[in-house]
Amino acid sequence: MLSAMSLLCDPPFVFSGFKFRRQRRKTVLARSAEVEAPLPAKGQPSSPRGKHPFPGKSEADVIVIGSGIGGLCCAGLLARYQKDVLVLESHDLPGGAAHSFEVKGYKFDSGPSLFSGFQSRGLQANPLAQVLDALGESVACASYDSWMVYLPEGEFLSRIGPTEFLKDLEKYVSLDAVREWKKLLNAVLPMSAAAMALPPLSIRGDWGVISTAATRYAPSLLKSFIQMGPQGALGATKLLRPFSEIVDSLGLKDPFVRNWVDLLCFLLAGVKSDGTLSAEIVYMFAEWYKPGCSLEYPLNGSGAVVDALVRGMQKFGGRLALGAHVDNIVIENGRAVGVKLSNGQFVRAKKAVVSNASMWDTLNLLPADAVPQSYQDKVKETPQCESFMHLHLGFDAANLPEDLGIHHIVVNDWSKGVDADQNVVLISIPSVLGKDLAPPGKHILHAYTPGTEPFSLWEGLDRKSLEYRRLKEERSEVMWRAVERSLGPGFKRESCDVKLVGTPLTHKRFLRRNRGTYGPAIKAGEATFPGHSTPIPQLFCCGDSTFPGIGVPAVAASGAIVANTLVSVSQHSELLDAVGI
Repeated sequence: MLSAMSLLCDPPFVFSGFKFRRQRRKTVLARSAEVEAPLPAKGQPSSPRGKHPFPGKSEADVIVIGSGIGGLCCAGLLARYQKDVLVLESHDLPGGAAHSFEVKGYKFDSGPSLFSGFQSRGLQANPLAQVLDALGESVACASYDSWMVYLPEGEFLSRIGPTEFLKDLEKYVSLDAVREWKKLLNAVLPMSAAAMALPPLSIRGDWGVISTAATRYAPSLLKSFIQMGPQGALGATKLLRPFSEIVDSLGLKDPFVRNWVDLLCFLLAGVKSDGTLSAEIVYMFAEWYKPGCSLEYPLNGSGAVVDALVRGMQKFGGRLALGAHVDNIVIENGRAVGVKLSNGQFVRAKKAVVSNASMWDTLNLLPADAVPQSYQDKVKETPQCESFMHLHLGFDAANLPEDLGIHHIVVNDWSKGVDADQNVVLISIPSVLGKDLAPPGKHILHAYTPGTEPFSLWEGLDRKSLEYRRLKEERSEVMWRAVERSLGPGFKRESCDVKLVGTPLTHKRFLRRNRGTYGPAIKAGEATFPGHSTPIPQLFCCGDSTFPGIGVPAVAASGAIVANTLVSVSQHSELLDAVGI
């Protein structure tokens, strides 16, 4: 997704920065693309060290299950707070859906490909940028300001910024669309001051938030409301409502404008504008449609973000164990006290266990008799986004357009809805900017259907069966056609060096995601994303199943909130002072 568009030594067997990662990278996502090496059998550790897949003692102040962006942000800040934190990752590489992998010298992103805000600092910085700043880390990026769109109305280069998109609308859509887009920007951009006045790093999940957030930033909040004026301040009251209410209140009728807003919302949050929290889309508008804005891509791929978070965590003493699969969370006297690994080893958590798994997968790690039935029912009844189809390609750059862009979006039919399966395809060609991601004279490409592939089509299929292979070929064709449309006649699918097709079963198997889901399909105005505490004392959750929701900035914020909650208000305030927010 766009946010998936838009947002890091002990004994020698532990993961220890770049060198070990480069040695291991080739083994992982040959697997992630369902080629050669199988996963370890259930109950067998994938670590080469068997019963000791992690460094140091078999206990920690805090255990974090999973090394996705949310889990690493949480662990990094806890290490910064001088807590003994241990991250347990089931796979050979950290990063969850954000990890990178290498096949035949091509270095692919498995997930997020459209980023912004890495260079932002201060109160209004992207949450991931705030965490990296707190850890003293940075990510080298290339900046750009456009992507290609292929729509029923035509093909054009869509540019961010306050005026460039208006020129595109005038040329390719209509003057009515220009007027309505101006009206929307004039209403939304003033609200961004309120949406961004409270830095995510200041939030915690207890009453200490009054000190670290409400009191500390009351002057900036008040200033932002004064600057907005009466109309803007009134609009800001809608930040916790669906974005469609703002669109409706402005009387916007142009079909393209409404479709485009739905597309942005769906790519950001997994639901259309009638289900997306206004604060999320207002924040995105502020990053994409203000003067001087730009998009960014990590020069070494999304794995560079993971590397930076891991470096920052280890710098402050945090530990990461790879190939350490958690079978269950151990409950004693009603409290979470640790985890049991698939090799039978118990690892004790003295202060807390934090799950970076989805709400459904976390529930499956818990003994049923330890979880209130009401909580179980709520998790099971939470609607899910659908899954993905993925296409990873490595190919020759010859005979392709010289001005080839990094990102392409294909919408086949507005009338079907942007959330219809096989209707929207996103394409990323990061080697356009990151020249080291592919062999000389070559490109890498990642195409995917953004959380619209029904898991029900794949459920129960044998991955080795002819039926499965045929369905992969059938359901991947929409991506192939989108790629051919984007790259032009110089591209030939049969001449690709690498062709990898991923399905919802791939997503489920390698990311350990329940039904391969992108995350909860929670609609603003009908329900809210859960908080980070659970009915079980000392068990917390972070990631896309918790507030603020889906997307890189949101999961980074969720990890920060949990870390802040587990330390004192004074420690939290000292960190805010140290990073200057």
